[in-house]
Amino acid sequence: MTSMVSPPIALLLGLIIANLSGHPYLPLNHKATHILLQVSVVGLGFGMNVNNAFSAGREGFFFTVASIFCTLILGTLLGKWFNIDKKTSHLISCGTAICGGSAIAAIAPVIKSDEKQTSVALGVIFILNSVALFLFPVVGHRLGLSQKEFGLWCAIAIHDTSSVVGAANKYGFEALQIATTVKLARALWIIPIALITSVVFKNESRKIKIPYFIGLFIMAMLMNTYVSSIEIVAPYLVSIAKIGLTLTLFLIGAGLNRNLLKSVGIKPLFQGVLLWMFIAIASLLAIIYFN
Repeated sequence: MTSMVSPPIALLLGLIIANLSGHPYLPLNHKATHILLQVSVVGLGFGMNVNNAFSAGREGFFFTVASIFCTLILGTLLGKWFNIDKKTSHLISCGTAICGGSAIAAIAPVIKSDEKQTSVALGVIFILNSVALFLFPVVGHRLGLSQKEFGLWCAIAIHDTSSVVGAANKYGFEALQIATTVKLARALWIIPIALITSVVFKNESRKIKIPYFIGLFIMAMLMNTYVSSIEIVAPYLVSIAKIGLTLTLFLIGAGLNRNLLKSVGIKPLFQGVLLWMFIAIASLLAIIYFN
């Protein structure tokens, strides 16, 4: 299946179907993609070595910290400049800085955003994710980026884990390993950023959604590295995970209908585009010249 339909094509097919015939189960779409993505990411862990993953995560740590805080600061300034609702602006900034829809889902209850504010932020992120899935591999090849460079760039500059893994998988296996590991390490920053957000927005309950599936991903890597008997089934689990990822991207595309695109608005979309351009260009230059 994955050899016949690549992740970008799967997303495009979903997008076409959503806008031609509609999605009969749209309210369930986000929940389905959320669960399927997590299961697929855990499955990919059975194809990775924990020592290589640790090395990749360590190398990407500085880029992760610098890019997260620079993006959040710039996002705040842009939100004030464009006079965007404070909560919507913060959700877009967090989604761009950390891990897309997962970060927005975790931060939304902390700042007590309403449905429209959350939907607008998710719409911005999903639109740009779709563009990144097609654009990044093309740019990577044009610039002659190595597998390592492209994997790092994907993990830092593409919002959602699904698009990161999809773009990196298209580029190569080494890029996939690096991108997945660095992106999941980046996702852990949801916790400290949520705590800081709860102080800024004065939310005493500080309800935070912790991405527990990252622990299962680490367990899968440990099993693949140290349990020799897992070698028998590991290739099949990885293949199933890649099929799950392709299906996830199809469902994400199927959720991008006309109503979502119209509801976003020019100013939030412009904020998202400028933030994305900043993090994409800055991280690319840093990786090429300082890595």
